[in-house]
Order: sequence, then structure tokens, then C-alpha cells
Amino acid sequence: MARRKKVRTTRYDTAALLKTGEDIAAYLEAALEDGDPRVIAAALGNIARAKGMTQLAREAGLGRESLYKALSPDGNPEFSTVLKVVRALGLRLHATATAAE
Repeated sequence: MARRKKVRTTRYDTAALLKTGEDIAAYLEAALEDGDPRVIAAALGNIARAKGMTQLAREAGLGRESLYKALSPDGNPEFSTVLKVVRALGLRLHATATAAE
């Protein structure tokens, strides 16, 4: 009987892939296009981990623990929190018109 090779796996971590400002902006843009508030909060959480939660909380003027809670998968951040985080990340939200009905 042939011996099977062991397959080594590693945990997937989106935050590890967000290395540049362009990566971060594209990732957040995709989350915003999805439109699901949970997806947007999760994306902001991944971005925050990539940038460093403590530093981001400081720059956004928020407590680290409250930021973790707001951007967790079960979190429901207030829009003001989202705006503070986006600003602290050096990003801007923008709107574009969709096709008229």
C-alpha cells in the first residue's frame, strides 16, 4: 500500500495579504460593492488587523477593545465609527451613480 504524504495547511489570514494602500482600498471597495454591512465590518476588521489595531484605535480616537468589538464578525459598528476608521486608514468613501431605472 502506498504511503500518503501529509499535507500541511496554514490558516488563511486576509489581513496578511493587505500590504499596500492600493490593496486595502481595493479590498474595502469590493466589500462596499457587496453592500452587506457584515461584510463591510469584517473587511474593516481585517484591514485594522493588517494596520495594527492599537495604532488604528489611537488614530481614530476610539478604544482598542471597543474597536475590536465593533469590527468583529458579530459587531455592528455605528456609521460614525466606520467613518473614523476609514479616515484613520487614510481612505475616503465615495459615491457613484448607478444606472437609472
